[in-house]
Amino acid sequence: MTLEQIERSIIKKYRKEIWCPFVRSVKQYQLLSPGDRVAVCISGGKDSFLLAKCMQELCRHGQFSFGLEFLVMDPGYTAENRRRIEENAEKLQLPVHIFESDIFAVVDSVTQGSACYLCARMRRGYLYEYAKKLGCNKIALGHHFDDVVSTTLLSMFYGAEIKTMMPKLRSTSHPGMELIRPLYAVRERDIIAWTAHCGLSFLGCACRFTERVAGKEEESKRREMKELLAALDRINPEASNNVFRSLHNVALDCIVGWRKDGKRASFLDDYGK
Repeated sequence: MTLEQIERSIIKKYRKEIWCPFVRSVKQYQLLSPGDRVAVCISGGKDSFLLAKCMQELCRHGQFSFGLEFLVMDPGYTAENRRRIEENAEKLQLPVHIFESDIFAVVDSVTQGSACYLCARMRRGYLYEYAKKLGCNKIALGHHFDDVVSTTLLSMFYGAEIKTMMPKLRSTSHPGMELIRPLYAVRERDIIAWTAHCGLSFLGCACRFTERVAGKEEESKRREMKELLAALDRINPEASNNVFRSLHNVALDCIVGWRKDGKRASFLDDYGK
């Protein structure tokens, strides 16, 4: 499939499944403003490459002007994985900035705690720093609808709290920087369908720790949540959608307790007043 056909498929064939939810998220959550300069972070997988193409199309045909940079951090990929990322970037005509870090080496030396959690935090810090050097005020990540819903369930089942992956966040460690997630409402099944339709082949997981300790830590728990959601969707096709919608429809009058800015509150605080 040609580049033009790939680009048109996002706007035309997958308009309902990908393009409209993408644009709707950008508008609903106010992810972009005129004059923004966004670093689209590409990990090598299907989600981040689709995000890059969606952002590229929006930049070309959107209602206002904003800047884009395409950022690839090599935390210690194998030569084969690095080469595949470069080939896909060239095929999709994404002018990527590739920079190297020692994250895999650092995480490999840590014996306690979650390697996935540490890696994610370190990645984000490096991405913020490099994006800032490129004159960007935002970084865009490829998390999608299924990531949002599974994160919500993970927090409930394993963290004993109700919280989710937010569509945007201000960085607390890098003033003036913000993280956005434009694929927030795009289903993973539709990303997979688009990838197959276009005949594209992206990295699955390039993390050597996942390869080495397959089935452990966050990855196994996320798979568990996806399997649970798939089972629920077979019983009720709206199950995943309802979890997602519930995050936008919290009835605070019927919540027993909550916390904000480090302070806890209870329904008893105002009960009977």
